[in-house]
Amino acid sequence: MHARIFNRVVMLAALVAATLTAAQPASAEKRIALVVGNSAYKNITPLDNPSKDASLMADTLGSLGFTLVGGRAQLDLDKAAMDIAVQSFGKQVQGADVALFYYAGHGVQVAGSNYLVPVGANPTREADVDFQMTDVNLVLRQMQGSGTRLNLVILDACRNNPFGSRGLRSSEGGLAQMRAPEGTLISYATQPGNVAQDGSDGHSPYTKALATTVRTAGLDVFQTFNQVGLAVKRATAGAQQPWVSSSPIDGTFYFVPPTQTAPPQVAAMQADPLPSERLRADPDRVPLRDAALLSELNERLYELNFDPDTPDGLTRAITKLQQRIAMAPTGEATEGLLLRMRKMEDLKPWGSIVYGPDTNKWGISWNHASRRAAVADARGNCAGAKCAIELSFYGKSCGAFAISDKSWSLVQRDSVQRAKDAALDDCGKAGKACRIIGAVCADGSGR
Repeated sequence: MHARIFNRVVMLAALVAATLTAAQPASAEKRIALVVGNSAYKNITPLDNPSKDASLMADTLGSLGFTLVGGRAQLDLDKAAMDIAVQSFGKQVQGADVALFYYAGHGVQVAGSNYLVPVGANPTREADVDFQMTDVNLVLRQMQGSGTRLNLVILDACRNNPFGSRGLRSSEGGLAQMRAPEGTLISYATQPGNVAQDGSDGHSPYTKALATTVRTAGLDVFQTFNQVGLAVKRATAGAQQPWVSSSPIDGTFYFVPPTQTAPPQVAAMQADPLPSERLRADPDRVPLRDAALLSELNERLYELNFDPDTPDGLTRAITKLQQRIAMAPTGEATEGLLLRMRKMEDLKPWGSIVYGPDTNKWGISWNHASRRAAVADARGNCAGAKCAIELSFYGKSCGAFAISDKSWSLVQRDSVQRAKDAALDDCGKAGKACRIIGAVCADGSGR
């Protein structure tokens, strides 16, 4: 081979090798994660979403180069199993570059300390917590001295204290703020002392935003959690604001390093991992497979007043939407459908009336920017009852609630008077005289 050509080949090979090394810095890092989700509580009310949230995060982190303790999400752990998992985590993070602990489930603060609640916990007094629960400081100690460059503790655990009436009188709402040890960032699903939402669409607002945002290339760790906070604040209409506690961190960490082919994106509803120029031909025939995109599709269906969270609900909801926008009613979740939904205008204002037939409690709200916010406000006015029956309406629509001692009716119409008349008529079909106990238009008029 001619010497000049040979030198060019050598230089080209060196350039390619350098480019590959720069494009894949995460592959050289040793990333260890323990992901725990507790839903199936035995002595208190179970939670719907933590096990799903943990599975989503385990899949997400695994795709980003994290080695998972136990090979997968650790679900529904009792105290002994949690102790073993945390101890194993402490051993595996020795010499790692990044250690990450994620927990979804019940968490309580007692005497200023935060405890994660195993599924079998059943304390009757404050002194029981050390034996039946897992102190978050125990997790932090497993990370300290391990030689890691960065430690991350993520707590989607700020739900209501389930033991408030069972002897833990010193417990406060939510979790207490902790001081982050050296090289550590602690992320709470909401502000210290506040309560986070479990979520009503399969995932908590916090974990859904987190799973989407960590896939975004070019966001450092602080930008990542800032974007998560903004996404959750938007998704909950300001009702929930994540919180971060951090010590100084040496260097810059990216879940996904900067690349030219993956521009930065914002989280949750604003994410756009399907730019139209990269779509395959006929996106209406390309099914959605990614869990974060399917979650976004569900959320958008919900906010368009199509309910995907009932048996066969997703297919029905998609079919109804497709009929509304003059698409073939296939009922299939596709890339093309999601792109169309992203271009649709947000519906507002929103109003909602909710009712709990078992408890005979009800709540009402109006003038909210999203359906989810309207429902949360209405249920917050439901005197602590679950109030599972929901009528939500938007724009110029109005809702009315009629009831008798034998029947009830929730009806939506284009004026508050028509809604009242229709509710009374429907409720009266049982043969009893009914009365209106609540009526409002989405913009707050007609009360």
